Amino acid sequence: MKVFKFGGFAVSSAANIKNLVKIINMNSTDQLLIIVSAMGKTTDALEKICAAYINNSEEAILLLQKIKEYHEQIIAGLFGLKEHPVYDEVVNTFIEIEWMLEDEPHPDYDFNYDQIVSIGELVSSKIIAAYLAECGISTKWIDARSYIHTDNSYREGIIDWDKTSASIQSLKKQFKNQVIISQGFIGGTSENFTTTLGREGSDYSAAVFASCIHAESLTVWKDVPGIMNADPALFSSAQKYEELPYLEALELAYYGANIIHPKTIKPLQNAGIPLFVKPFLKPEESGTRIDQSAKLNTDIQAIILKKNQTLLTISTKDFSYMDEKYLSKLLKAFSEAHIKLNMMQLSALSVSVCLDRDDVKLKKVTDLFQDKLLFSAIEGLELLTMIYFKEEEIKKLIKGKTVLKEQFSKKTAQLVMK
Repeated sequence: MKVFKFGGFAVSSAANIKNLVKIINMNSTDQLLIIVSAMGKTTDALEKICAAYINNSEEAILLLQKIKEYHEQIIAGLFGLKEHPVYDEVVNTFIEIEWMLEDEPHPDYDFNYDQIVSIGELVSSKIIAAYLAECGISTKWIDARSYIHTDNSYREGIIDWDKTSASIQSLKKQFKNQVIISQGFIGGTSENFTTTLGREGSDYSAAVFASCIHAESLTVWKDVPGIMNADPALFSSAQKYEELPYLEALELAYYGANIIHPKTIKPLQNAGIPLFVKPFLKPEESGTRIDQSAKLNTDIQAIILKKNQTLLTISTKDFSYMDEKYLSKLLKAFSEAHIKLNMMQLSALSVSVCLDRDDVKLKKVTDLFQDKLLFSAIEGLELLTMIYFKEEEIKKLIKGKTVLKEQFSKKTAQLVMK
């Protein structure tokens, strides 16, 4: 049995969904579990609805209408104007958001976020399941929230692995002669509320399903040739890795290579399942293979450029030593706010951290320490990370920029710049 995961680009239009069907037909002899993301930029649009809802803005209804029209356009491209049950299924799914918008927001922003933003994957998977059936492919739609069980850490649901594994393994008897399709990014709590697994978490969902069901492999279909050493949109000389060991792929993901979610690798490594990252538009190409036996070409330096970064400098109000007591409390607060520190430096009187800008999450941390610590932020920065770096290449990339912080190890360089 194989697991295929299709991202937002792969399901962003009727034409792309038809190409998805071709890929499935190319693998018709395999038992397949398919995980899909929300269509196109739907998650971004749903995030805007959530923000408007929290701010009591009428814009939320207008934004929802645009999302509905986008999905209706895709349905029409797949099924034509003829009546099909999927029209009503999609309408009924969006009603869940409409009901929320009629009520006062929950006090927890993250709870509101998960109940709204998760709708994207549910709608996407229902449309694709219906189209697979229309194409004569025996298909079973399942709700990931009934199989991926999490705690109530909204926006960063922590998986109950024992319960999740038992639920997913129960699927084995259902694979015979049919494709199973489910959603990435989402899980469910014991109280039947929806959680999400972190932004871009659909790859992680696919890895969870693959590891629990002991899949032969996981293939993630992307709009790139495979895993590149740099973003080809920013660096024309970007090269593809033919293969990567698990640990090197994990390091790339950790530092911000947006081709795979950082949590994706570990479940696959634990289960010894290879991961293939393949080009959606050229499925016959090899892509990149990630597994334990892969060899790393250290002549290829990885270049990761993260934008919209915030450099946060934290010091004590009484100018006392930034000791382990403060540091441990700070790290715990960042963890509980689900803030990933992309870089950190410690001095006697302060600690500096570089992180993705998220004002809502950051406020949770600053509010905890407003009486004792000073927070100074510089926003709109870039973080350049280079693995197996070459000094001459660094000089080229920082030309004309001001470096505010830098950090070097034997093989990795990180520079915060404006």
